[in-house]
Amino acid sequence: MQLPLPLRQAIETETTHQNLPGLLQAATELSDRYRNQQTATDRFMTTDAHRLAYATVRMPATFAAVSAALAEVQRLVPGLHLESVLDLGAGTGAASWAVAETFDQARQFTLMEQDGRLIELGQRLIQTAAHQLLKTAVWQRANLRTTDEFAPHDLVICSYALNEIEPSAVRRILKSAWQSARQMLIIVEPGTMKGFEVINRARTQLIEAGAFIAAPCPHHGTCPMTETAQTESTDWCHFAARFERSALHRRLKGGTLGYEDEKFSYLAVAKHPVPHDAARVLRHPKRHSGYTQLQLCTPDGMHNITVTKRDKEAWKQVRKTDWGDSWGK
Repeated sequence: MQLPLPLRQAIETETTHQNLPGLLQAATELSDRYRNQQTATDRFMTTDAHRLAYATVRMPATFAAVSAALAEVQRLVPGLHLESVLDLGAGTGAASWAVAETFDQARQFTLMEQDGRLIELGQRLIQTAAHQLLKTAVWQRANLRTTDEFAPHDLVICSYALNEIEPSAVRRILKSAWQSARQMLIIVEPGTMKGFEVINRARTQLIEAGAFIAAPCPHHGTCPMTETAQTESTDWCHFAARFERSALHRRLKGGTLGYEDEKFSYLAVAKHPVPHDAARVLRHPKRHSGYTQLQLCTPDGMHNITVTKRDKEAWKQVRKTDWGDSWGK
């Protein structure tokens, strides 16, 4: 997966005005702050170099993760028609770009972000979009912590924002976001233990509020991964989306590979019941000669199964199955 060509070119154009050593230093500082899980404040990105480094390094990763979540929603609810989109904590607009690429019927985009200079950068980037109505997006400068309510939209999406906010404020934001969502609310967070904890708390709160889970969970019961995590501290629910890296992206992150795997956790909930998968693959399949082992999340909890060549139909399916995919009918 890669960013839409107009967006890639727009980011490259923006970075031509910034010297490489300055971008390298800014990217390193941002990486350190993310690694230390610094709480989001107005001081998180203090310079335009920080913002350009963010667009170069984080926009492709966010776009890939959100696109993967949206693809699952579209697969499970193929008739879903989303015309209006509210992007909370929008940054430079990666999630809205992903929605526009997935749901071409979207007609109205509202992006909320508290950093005015980040909004200005996002506005310049979005003017290159092929999706004409994305260009007319309304940007609102607002702090999610202090915003009491949001205007109704078909889809409300919040990506890589809640893990940087204290839990008490997250509960208020989720309550308002759920009230705003006419059809669906999607939350995407980093694929870390902390990101999963944000998702799991949101899952509990939204189910209590009457939400119907669309993805990735195949049920509305207690998350079995939470019970496992009590004894296995390294176990949490997350997935991965692979995206292509630009030459500048590789230089800023000190990498050599032409791709990167973005680890993420997510939750998609709907106002009305939606179809469920029978199970979800939680880990990379363990492939052996003549058999494959899968770890599954099911309505009955987590289960490990073994598929052998003797089961021809299941064997045909498992050969095409990967981490994060659905399993069964």
